[in-house]
Amino acid sequence: MSDNTPTSIDGLIQKVSLYLEKEQVDKIFYAFEFGAQAHKGQTRKAGGAYIWHPVAVAEILADIQLDCESIIAAILHDVVEDTPITKEDLQAEFCDSVAEIVDGVTKLGKLEFDSPQEAQASSFQKMIMAMSRDIRVILIKLADRLHNMRTLGVMRPDKQRRIAKETLEIYAPIAARLGINAIRIELEDLGFKTKFPTRYAVLEQAVKKARGNRHEIVNQINDAITIRLKEEGIPAQVLGREKHLYSLYKKMKFKRLNFNEILDIFAFRVVVNTADECYRTLGSIHALYKPFPGRIKDYIAIPKSNGYQSLHTVLFGPFGAYIEVQIRTNQMHEVSEHGIAAHWVYKKLDGQEKNSTNLSPVEVRAQEWVKNLLEIQQSAGNSLDFLENVKIDLFPDTIYLFTPAGDIITLPVGATAVDFAYAVHTNVGHTATGCRIDKKLIPLRSKLQSGQTIEIMRSEEKQPNPAWLQFVTTAKARSQIRAFLKHQQNDSAINLGQKLLNKSLHNYNMSYKSLTDVIQAGLVTELKIENWNSLLEEIGYGKRLANLVAKKIHDLMMGSTQNDYQTSRLAKDSEPLIISGTEGMLVNYAGCCHPIPGDYIFGFISAEKGLVIHRHQCHNVKNFKNSPDKWLDVRWEQDITQTFNAELLIEVKNKRGALATVATKIAEMKTDIDRVSSEDKDEFYSLMHIVIKVSNRKHLADIMRRLKRMPTVEKIQRV
Repeated sequence: MSDNTPTSIDGLIQKVSLYLEKEQVDKIFYAFEFGAQAHKGQTRKAGGAYIWHPVAVAEILADIQLDCESIIAAILHDVVEDTPITKEDLQAEFCDSVAEIVDGVTKLGKLEFDSPQEAQASSFQKMIMAMSRDIRVILIKLADRLHNMRTLGVMRPDKQRRIAKETLEIYAPIAARLGINAIRIELEDLGFKTKFPTRYAVLEQAVKKARGNRHEIVNQINDAITIRLKEEGIPAQVLGREKHLYSLYKKMKFKRLNFNEILDIFAFRVVVNTADECYRTLGSIHALYKPFPGRIKDYIAIPKSNGYQSLHTVLFGPFGAYIEVQIRTNQMHEVSEHGIAAHWVYKKLDGQEKNSTNLSPVEVRAQEWVKNLLEIQQSAGNSLDFLENVKIDLFPDTIYLFTPAGDIITLPVGATAVDFAYAVHTNVGHTATGCRIDKKLIPLRSKLQSGQTIEIMRSEEKQPNPAWLQFVTTAKARSQIRAFLKHQQNDSAINLGQKLLNKSLHNYNMSYKSLTDVIQAGLVTELKIENWNSLLEEIGYGKRLANLVAKKIHDLMMGSTQNDYQTSRLAKDSEPLIISGTEGMLVNYAGCCHPIPGDYIFGFISAEKGLVIHRHQCHNVKNFKNSPDKWLDVRWEQDITQTFNAELLIEVKNKRGALATVATKIAEMKTDIDRVSSEDKDEFYSLMHIVIKVSNRKHLADIMRRLKRMPTVEKIQRV
């Protein structure tokens, strides 16, 4: 039996008696008797009766003084999963809240990282859903994980490492996001010790060795701060504090510092009574030791995203040492240790159930975070995308930004103007066209800095640009852009599928308009698909061939034979598919040959890419000859207003400014340049590869003629 696992109920009863009423303590003891009976005969790998694990979980929650229902749910959190007890039994014996919490925790029981990725991600989605109904679900799950980490030694080494990895990647960051530092720190250190045992042991030994050498300096600084605050009449508790081992390890790894550089920093925490005293303390300490420029952070005026509040400053101390000081009130200290759990007390308030009007700022921020996760979940393509996005969301170093109205928006370091737009509102992100930072116009991809005022310029006709996915950093922006593009792509696939099916139906002297609801319903049933639009999507995405679908429709209506099919397939009066350039994302123009209106073209159906248009003389066309069933006869519409990419290879004389001269000439012809590159051909000539926007072959020919007249241009050809 591990030293961390209790062997009696006495410890738990003693802890809850300190802050709960006797009637509630009695309910907790009854829950213990109920759970012990339910788990009777069950044991853990760590040894001892199984009931002592849920009791240990309940003790962890009692240490942060969670409410009576949470303690009861913790004691019973495994009974539905591991015993014949049902959710209905818990509702009858206790209450609906306890039963719902236990049910929520039960659904999380299979969050295993050695399972297939999809199953793992789906389980994580269940956790977020359970959190959205009651945040106490995740608090119990965190305590459950902490006790499992304390007793991990009985597992196989490979399983220990897997669980440690999961703890560091998911559970510790969630504890940090909810501000529960007391649990986060222990989860991180236990995960670090298990995943990297050698690194942990070396660092632990180094800290122990250095601690004795630092003791005198720490006492000297502590005494100096205490005396100064006493002279100023500020009652305070001054404590020297050590960074925990995982924090030291991360700092050494990511800032590329050696151990001695880390240990040169002395850290202190000053706890006072009021926020006013926090600022007075800051002034007093700055009079004692010189502050380091740019290292003062006010998290009282602008709290962190998890509700954390403190003043932070870095000082030049004695003996050339740096001093880190955190200044906070007793209440702020409680929140910094227990986060959401410091305020999440479910009890009657003046005869009223706690509601959204009397939530603390910490609770409001926690609810906003869970709400944000639900938005990400709704817009994620699948559970794997969701898990990827949440991991991004769990590791923020925060910056603080302002809207023109003065509202504060918190974002992770590295966030761009697009991330800001989506943080304000999804529609603001979707319709963003530009941005002003402190009234100066800047590109949307610009990275933001704390303290800036951001104004997003919008156009209701604007849509998200797929290129934004290359630089956005927040999970919400990434998931919302992907969701919009996927919806747009699906619409394009349906439209393209309809056109392709209509073309194939012409081979049977039929048209898409002639398909009745009865015919569509019959085909949906025969193909065992969700609905008619799903069929059109599959055709548009190239997952299902339109001519085979047309054959099935013909069979349904006419009962035709294979011979009928072969004959009708060879019909010569089939009309080609018309391409207008406005079909959407599922009609793509091949980058190998850059077809433009006026070119002789053909279409090739590609899975996931839809219809890809090539020039007939494209060198890649020969690769498609083995798949004639995927070729399509296509032609351009007469009047097309869109522009298309065309690539030119220009040989120019090696003269200073030749590239700029050609680019300027193209701009004078009101033609956009998509991309350009150059390379030396020899000592006399350079080759320019340039992709420009043109409307048709005539437009391109005109541009080429005018460029050819330039003195610096030796040769020009279309690639």
